Amino acid sequence: MNREFIDAMQQLALERGVTTEEILEAFKEALRKAYIKRQKGYRKEEIEAGKGPEVDVYIDPQTGRIEMVEVRRVVEKVEDPDKEIALSEALQYDPEVQVGDEMEFPIDPEGLSRMAIQDLRQILTQRLKESERNRIYNEYKDKEGQVLTGVVTRVDNRGNVFVELGRGEAYLPKSEQIPTERYYPGQRLKVYLKKVDRSAKGPSLIVSRAHEKLLEHLLKQEVPEIAEGIVEIKAIAREPGRRSKVAVMTHNPNVDPIGACIGHKGQRIQAVSAELGREKVDIILWAKDPKEFIRNALSPAQVGSIELEPNGQKARVKVTKDQHSLAIGTGGQNVRLASKLTGYEIHFEEAEISDLDEAIRRAAQEETESSSRAKEEFEKLFKDLGS
Repeated sequence: MNREFIDAMQQLALERGVTTEEILEAFKEALRKAYIKRQKGYRKEEIEAGKGPEVDVYIDPQTGRIEMVEVRRVVEKVEDPDKEIALSEALQYDPEVQVGDEMEFPIDPEGLSRMAIQDLRQILTQRLKESERNRIYNEYKDKEGQVLTGVVTRVDNRGNVFVELGRGEAYLPKSEQIPTERYYPGQRLKVYLKKVDRSAKGPSLIVSRAHEKLLEHLLKQEVPEIAEGIVEIKAIAREPGRRSKVAVMTHNPNVDPIGACIGHKGQRIQAVSAELGREKVDIILWAKDPKEFIRNALSPAQVGSIELEPNGQKARVKVTKDQHSLAIGTGGQNVRLASKLTGYEIHFEEAEISDLDEAIRRAAQEETESSSRAKEEFEKLFKDLGS
C-alpha cells in the first residue's frame, strides 16, 4: 500500500459521509477477518464468536504502509493454540520471554489470496453500512421529541407512509396519521419524531402527525406569546384531523391567552388548523379549580352545577335538555375531548331550567368570592412588603 491508498480512503470517506478514521478502522477489521477466515479456515460465525487468533493491524496514516501481527500469550501448557504459545517454544524466539508475556508474529498482508481480498471488500462494505447507520441513529436520537420537516418518498399498499428527513428515512404508520389527510410522493410535511430505535436494517425512525406535541409546536410557532413563555399551554386533547381542545393560561394579567392564540381575525389559529388538515382547534381557559376547568372544557355548552367524586377522577355535571346534545357533541366528541383534557370521567345529569339558573347563580357567586379572596391576599402581601 502507498499514499495513493490513503487518498482513496479519504475520497471514499467523503463520498460515504464518514471520517477517514472510520474508513481505516473498517479496513483493519476487514483485513483481520479475511486473514482468519482464509488462512486459518474459520467460518464467519466462528469468527464472530471470537474463535481464531488475535490479529492486530497497523496502518500508517501518512504512507499507507500496513503491518499485521498475530498475538499469542506465553503459557506453560497450551489450551488454545490460536491464542497461546508454550514457553518451551517461545524461548526459541526470545530467550528472555516469561509466562504471561505476549509475543507478536508478523503476517505478510501481501500474502492474502484474491478470495481474501474479495472477503475484505464485503466486510469493508458491511462496516461502512454499520458506521453510517450508527451516525444516523446518533443524529436522530438527539432529535427524538422534536418536530421536523420532511418529504414523502413513497406510500405502500397498506397505506404506511415513508418520509425523507435528510440523512434518514422515517416511517409514518397508519396509527400516527391524520385520518382525513391523503399523502403522496413529493409532499412536504411537518412531523413529530416520536421514537428512534435500532434494528437489523438500520435506525428505525417513527414519526407522527397525530401526536399532541405536533399541535403544541405549531402553536409555539404561530403564537409569539407562547414561545416567549407569557402564555402557557397546560393541556391538549386531540382527535386528529377533526377537533382538538387546548387549555391555556397567562403569566401576564394584561395578556388575554385565548385572544393571543386565536390572533387577529383568527389568523393564528387558522394557520395551525391548515397545517393539520383543517382540524378544528378550540382554545379554552385553564383553571386550577377542577370544577371551573371542566366547565370551560365543555364549552361551547353551558352547564350547571358540577360535583366531583371524592375517591376518583369522576365528575357529575348537570345540564339542561337544550344543552345536553351540545355538551356531548357529535358522536360524543365534545365530552370525550373534555374528559381527556381535564383527566376526569364526565357524566351528565339532566337538570330543570330552574336548577340550572340556581347552579349558574351559585357558580357566579363562588367565582366572585374567589376573586375577593385573591384580592385580599394580594393587598395583604402588598402591605407586608411595604412595611
